[in-house]
Amino acid sequence: MATATAPAPLVLRRLWRRELAHYPDSARRYAYLGIVVLTTVVLYYALYIQYAVATSIITHYQMSYRYFVWISVVGNAVGAFASLVAGLADRWGRANLVVYGLLATGLLVLFGLPNAPNQGTYLVLFALVGFVEGVVLVATPALIRDFSPQLGRATAMGYWTMGPVLGSLVVTEVTSHTLGTGAGSATWQDELHYAGIATLLVFLVSLFGLRELAPRLRDQLMVSLRDRALVEARAKGLDPDAALRGHWRQMLKLDVVGSAFAISVFLLLYFAAVGNFVVYFATNFGYSEQRVNALANWYWISNAVALVIAGLASDRLRVRKPFMVLGGVGSIVATVLFTLRATQPTTSYYTFAWLFVAIGVLGGLTYAPWMASFTETVERRNPAATATGLAVWGWIIRVVVAVSAAFLPVVVTSVTPLVEHGSEVAAAQARAAKALAVVDAHPQLFAELARYQPNAIPPTLLGEAVQQVGLPGLQTVQAEQADLALLQKYGPQVAAAAKDNPHNWQVWWWVCVGGQVLFLPCVLLMAGRWSPRRAREDAEAHQQAVDAELEALTGGV
Repeated sequence: MATATAPAPLVLRRLWRRELAHYPDSARRYAYLGIVVLTTVVLYYALYIQYAVATSIITHYQMSYRYFVWISVVGNAVGAFASLVAGLADRWGRANLVVYGLLATGLLVLFGLPNAPNQGTYLVLFALVGFVEGVVLVATPALIRDFSPQLGRATAMGYWTMGPVLGSLVVTEVTSHTLGTGAGSATWQDELHYAGIATLLVFLVSLFGLRELAPRLRDQLMVSLRDRALVEARAKGLDPDAALRGHWRQMLKLDVVGSAFAISVFLLLYFAAVGNFVVYFATNFGYSEQRVNALANWYWISNAVALVIAGLASDRLRVRKPFMVLGGVGSIVATVLFTLRATQPTTSYYTFAWLFVAIGVLGGLTYAPWMASFTETVERRNPAATATGLAVWGWIIRVVVAVSAAFLPVVVTSVTPLVEHGSEVAAAQARAAKALAVVDAHPQLFAELARYQPNAIPPTLLGEAVQQVGLPGLQTVQAEQADLALLQKYGPQVAAAAKDNPHNWQVWWWVCVGGQVLFLPCVLLMAGRWSPRRAREDAEAHQQAVDAELEALTGGV
């Protein structure tokens, strides 16, 4: 009887106890890394999907643009403090935070957000999604670091960084092929359903497949896979609790905090692309949601490819800083060119597309080496406090996102009237023009009709009007009064906003350039060599030290 029931508790324990007592072989290590990347992709798909259907959500809930912005602000603020909570992953572990974070996100996006009865409920539910994302933002790169020695770190981080980028790409690919206004097209609720289902499917994969290193293994510095034997030998005598004493104080240093702030402001353009490209191109160039998402594909695809190539090249040359400087300077140049086109309505779709390719490539060249260098900077302080260092970064980057989202409507004041009233003013203008055309075509008839109140028109005259103009034409003319009232109320605001909008946005793009400029000097704070030759010498010296220590620990066996 006992034998028959024994396996059940073991299965349940495996769904919670995920620690590996030994460093995995290459096949299993790559499998774990792949699950982490896949997890990151679907989580950012679920997080970013609302921005791709922003105008539809605003219309559905009749919310102001400023309110929609504050949904993002609150979500990122909650995510910032969730990142600090995730710093406890150094004590609690990482994998369960990721696995059950996927479950919570999938349920919220599949069932919660699409069925929110009002805008207040929608805000609360999105804040919960932001909380989970803030936790996973810390836990997933911590897992990547644990399973990737320093000499392969940039490649691994390049793949991890593809998570948000590929999440954005999935958003734009799916919406550009399914979202629309015609019969059979997906609604904004359908788009959230797709994201929720994808998240829950990946949850099942991670539930049974994801593992993590035991604290005694992950708390050590591992430069190459050749360190594996030494790491396991050291683990027998390592006290994880002692290694974590004072870990927060160790991470609140200029090299960690300054580097985290630098990359956060460097990514201001990326945050704008995720959250505001739909609004920007809709209000300035008249693009539909579907067309904007198709345009953004150029950015995401080029960025994803560049992240992997930059990571591979950085690991091969064993340096990070030259890539960060080259990518940073190039990003400034490409963003300046984009900014200069922001006020020109004649800029073509493909001009923007090629500018996005340049920005995406240069951003990838910067970010994958930066992620590797940042984790190495944290390890320089304390390898056991990796999640704590990443929590500091997660908090700072989410605060920067929240503050930038809050200030964007202050800088781009024109966007609010355009988003809230631009479409109805345009529709009223079109109807008024049509009504005027009807009147101009039958001047004598409408001069006679004007002599009477609408309810006192003689039946014979009304019949003659219907015969000459048609009932739809008469209804169009009758509706003109309401359209004129709407145009009088909102027309001047919308006209002024349309005139100022390109210049307002251009100011924000200059702010993004400023963030990229601030990034460059902070590269000097980070760990790592500038010279590939010196980096190789360091690796050789490290290996000699590892061999000597391993021999001492094992007694030459």
